Amino acid sequence: MISYQSEKYAMINAPRIERGRNARRVMHLLRPQPHERLLEIGCSRGYITRAVQQAAPQTRGVDINAEAVARAVTHGLSVMDAQHLAFPDEAFDKVFSLHCIEHVADLGAALSEIDRVLRPGGWALLAYPAEPIRGLYVIPTAWRLFRNPLRARDLHLHRLTPRRLERFLDGTALTIVASRF
Repeated sequence: MISYQSEKYAMINAPRIERGRNARRVMHLLRPQPHERLLEIGCSRGYITRAVQQAAPQTRGVDINAEAVARAVTHGLSVMDAQHLAFPDEAFDKVFSLHCIEHVADLGAALSEIDRVLRPGGWALLAYPAEPIRGLYVIPTAWRLFRNPLRARDLHLHRLTPRRLERFLDGTALTIVASRF
């Protein structure tokens, strides 16, 4: 497992990385409204948080990498571990996390936290890679960060599918409503 306290990692996820497509996905699937409170987990520098704030100004973002949050492109970002969210119960109407959960060591704890901060009847959108082999899609990132493609599995700690994700949902009120690849 690696430390995500890294300027290099913060800057590797520059705005070009699927920002537009992921922002459109959030807007289409969650349809944020001006009065709603949304939370992005794994926001990095906040590019998608910023896009969602245009529709729902109370949107917040959290990331474990202090270097990323220090270089934020929007307001409302905090340094926070997804496994220990410092928000009150039922604080958000919707939560989204795009290509973050595969990096979280204790995914069950993170999902329990999402469940805790989500209001009853709220929605969570979780996007993760459909990797046939854990770490396959982050080999280029492992090369850029470590000069070692074999460290890709240090970045993606889980190979997720809807069925595997269900195992981590035990003990929460979260359920899988839909899954798309």
